[in-house]
Amino acid sequence: MSAGKLVRRRVGDLAFKAFCWVVTALALVALAAILWSLLAQGFGGLNLEVFTKSTPAPGSPGGLANAIAGSIMMCVLAMVMAVTIGVLAGTWLAEYGGRSKYGAVVRFLNDVLLSAPSILVGLFVYEILVFPFHGFSGFAGSVALALLAVPVITRTTEDVLLLQASTLREAGVALGAPLSYVIRLILWRSARAGLLTGALLAFARISGETAPLLFTALNNQFFSLDLRHPTANLPVVIFNFALSAYDDWRKLAWAGALLIAATVLAVTIVARIVAQEQKRS
Repeated sequence: MSAGKLVRRRVGDLAFKAFCWVVTALALVALAAILWSLLAQGFGGLNLEVFTKSTPAPGSPGGLANAIAGSIMMCVLAMVMAVTIGVLAGTWLAEYGGRSKYGAVVRFLNDVLLSAPSILVGLFVYEILVFPFHGFSGFAGSVALALLAVPVITRTTEDVLLLQASTLREAGVALGAPLSYVIRLILWRSARAGLLTGALLAFARISGETAPLLFTALNNQFFSLDLRHPTANLPVVIFNFALSAYDDWRKLAWAGALLIAATVLAVTIVARIVAQEQKRS
C-alpha cells in the first residue's frame, strides 16, 4: 500500500471518528437540556396534593390523583391483554408456524404494527369501540394501548424463545411430553427473564402515549374508577394543561411529565437489570 493511500485512510478514519464524537455530543447536550428542563420545572410542581387531589379548575388547588389512577388502571388492563396475546403469538411464531407462509404474513403484520403511528391505532379503536357505542371509555383506551404493546411483546417473545437451546425441547420430547407441555413448563420458565423484559419495555412504550387516548379515553376532571366512561389519564392531562394559559395548570403538567419520565426510567432500569441477569445465567 502506498504512503498516499495510507495517509488518506488515516485522515478519513480520524474524520469519521470526529464526526461521530460531535454528533454524540450534540445528542447528549440535547438530552441534558431536556432533562434539566424537566427536573427544574417538574420538581417545582410536586407536592402532596399532586397525589391526593383531582385535577382542579383554573386558580383552584388540586393535583393529579384522578389522572394517575386512570393511567394505572388503563395501563394494567392493557398489559394484561397485551401479555396474554403477545406471549401466545410469539410462542406460536417461534415454536409452531414461524417458517410457514402464514407465519411470515403474521410476522410481517406484527412488524407493521410495531412501527405504526399511535394516532392511527387510536383512530382504529375509535371506529370500533367509541363511535358505535356513542361514548369514550377507559376500556377503549386500554384496548388502544394494548394494540401498541402487543407487537413489542410478540417480537420479544419470539426472539427469546428462539435463543433457547434446542436440547431443552429435545429432552422434554424424549421423555414423552407433548410440545405444549415442554413450552409451558420448560421453555417459558427458561425464558422468563426475557419475557419479563419484553413486558417491561412494552409498558414503557405505552405509559406516555397521548394520541390514542385522545380518541378513546379522552379525559375526566373527576376521580372515577369506572372504565366504562371517559377516564382521566396523565398524558391527556399533560397535553391539555401544557397548552393552557394558566400557570398552575402548566405547573401540574410539568409535574405529570416528571412522573411519567421517572416511571419510564425506573421500568427501563429494571428491564436492563433483568436482561443482564439473563445473560449471566
